[in-house]
Parts: sequence; structure tokens; C-alpha cells
Amino acid sequence: MSSKAPASPSSRTAHCGIVLHPASHTRSPAMHRAAYAALALDADYEVFDVRPEDLEAAMIRVRADGLRQLAVSIPHKEAMLGLVDEVEPVARTIGAINTVTRIDDRLVGSNTDWIGALRAIERETTIAGKVAVVLGAGGAARAVAYGLRERGARVHVLNRTVERARALVRELGGDSAGALADLAAIDAEILVNTTSVGLNEDRSPVSAEALREDLVVLDAVYSPEVTRLLADTQAHGGRPIGGKWMLVYQAIEQLRRWTALLEPAPREAELDTLTEIMAEAFDEAGRAG
Repeated sequence: MSSKAPASPSSRTAHCGIVLHPASHTRSPAMHRAAYAALALDADYEVFDVRPEDLEAAMIRVRADGLRQLAVSIPHKEAMLGLVDEVEPVARTIGAINTVTRIDDRLVGSNTDWIGALRAIERETTIAGKVAVVLGAGGAARAVAYGLRERGARVHVLNRTVERARALVRELGGDSAGALADLAAIDAEILVNTTSVGLNEDRSPVSAEALREDLVVLDAVYSPEVTRLLADTQAHGGRPIGGKWMLVYQAIEQLRRWTALLEPAPREAELDTLTEIMAEAFDEAGRAG
């Protein structure tokens, strides 16, 4: 577990952080610290770069060090299910945890990725009744597919390994599963990329010719800010949504969960002001990096 160790639970400062591997790309600290400052919270946010084989030992330290909340990113979202005291029903259904919150002496796992994705998509369109395609079949894809189904979309899951897409549809429901190349055959209105294709590279997971006019496209990849998929979407008359917004909205929901335990808790109106604050902190971290 790298980065400096959290301070002891006796400190007034509320200690939070993120666990992931590798850790070089994360902008979560900048976003959360900006939100803490805006809310005048005595809190800090650390980065813990933890290899998969070290996750169990790292969680023992999380318990001992009294962290209030831990964001969970790639590749730990599914493994975390077995390392907490309680898993909220939605996270259990999705099969992935992206948030661990300390409630009394218990670590409770939840998932805010699906909320982040839906709110990002709803910046551009409504979801109910739409035909949606999810690219990928990992933890993020499961969260997005779950959320889209909850909002009443018809969901198709496409993945490089088709059997993984089929397994996701069997477990969570959906209209079909297939390969990435099958996008051209689907009259999609919403497309969400949860694969890592395009991360710090000029590649797209799908052919530009498969992108339709007016297609709303959310790319969970946020570096670069305009991925090849989003650039192709714009060029074909679609409506691109950067991965920043999914990250911002899921982070606000994380913050809402642990600050609800404070006395006094921030007012809902205060939390509602954080979208642009976190988004600007995201942008500043990208410029600094």
C-alpha cells in the first residue's frame, strides 16, 4: 500500500481515499479535495496503489487506520465484494463495488458507478424506452447495464469476448449480447464505452462507420478528454459525453453517502452545487498532469 499511511482514528480529520492499480491516472483526489474545501469539511483524500495480490492486506490496514470512505477503482471492484462486512443489494446485483463506507465499525460496500453513468447520459437525453448499447463486460459495464435497465432502456452488451457479454446479460438481463463489430447492426440511440480502449491512445473500440447521427455516446475513458470514439461521434453528427461527467456524478454520490453520517450533515442544496466544482478540479488536475 503506497502513499503515506492514514493518520490514526483519534485525529479530527476525516480520512478518505481511493484504492486502484496503477494509480498514476486518477483525478479523484483533486475532485474530492475541492469538494471538501467547498463544504468546509476537515477531511483529506489519499491514493493507495495496491496490486491485486495485496488487496486483502490493504483492507486490513483500512480497518485499522479508520478510513471513513474508500473509492474502489480498476482492478479491484469485483474482488472487494469479499472484503467488506456488508454489500448493499444493488452492488450485490451488479457484482461490483466502487465505494466502501465506514458505518460505525462496519465496512459497507456500495456502487455509485451506475448513478454516475445515468446522470451523465441524462445531460443529453432521456433513457426510458431507448435502445442502448454497452461496450465491455467488466465491473463498469455491469453497473451501466444495470442502470440503463433500471431506467427502462433496452440494453445490448457487446464485448471482445462474446461469452463474457452473454454472461452479463444472463445475470443482469438485457436484450442481446454480441461482439463489438455487431454495433452496426443495432439501431442504437445510446452508446456507452466501458472498455479501456482509447485510454491515452488514439484508438476507438468500434468503427466510426457504425456511429449513427444523433447517437448519444458516453465514453467512460476520460484521458484524453476527447477520445477517438468521442471525436468520431462528433464527426458523424452524434452527441458525445466525456467520461469526466460519469466520474463527477459518481463522486458526488460517494460524498453524499459518507457525509450523511456527519453531525451536522451537509444540506442537499450544498451537495447540488458540487458538480461544477468537481468538474473544474478534474480539468485542473488534467492540465497539471
